Amino acid sequence: MRENQVAAGTVTGTGAAINVVLGFTPRYVEVVNVASGGRVTAKWFQWMAAASAVKQAAAGTTSVITSNGISEYAGSAGVESKGFTIGADTDLNVSGEVMHYIALA
Repeated sequence: MRENQVAAGTVTGTGAAINVVLGFTPRYVEVVNVASGGRVTAKWFQWMAAASAVKQAAAGTTSVITSNGISEYAGSAGVESKGFTIGADTDLNVSGEVMHYIALA
């Protein structure tokens, strides 16, 4: 893995887990849904448990979620398919709503 890799993009929510392929395993991921009743943000660091995140809801409350958050995605075809998974959090991954992300290696 090369150091200092950065990926940013958008993905449309499905309400189900979404694998985002980057070509590297991120150490930090931030996902923002600006359409979901204001703004919902989830942040994940590599030492956090799979499917967890620090989530800030549209109401401004911050909590640590332990399911349906963000996880590393190892893929099945080697390095090209590495990335992260956005879980089925009902505030963040809303079907039809666009989420923006940034991921850092």
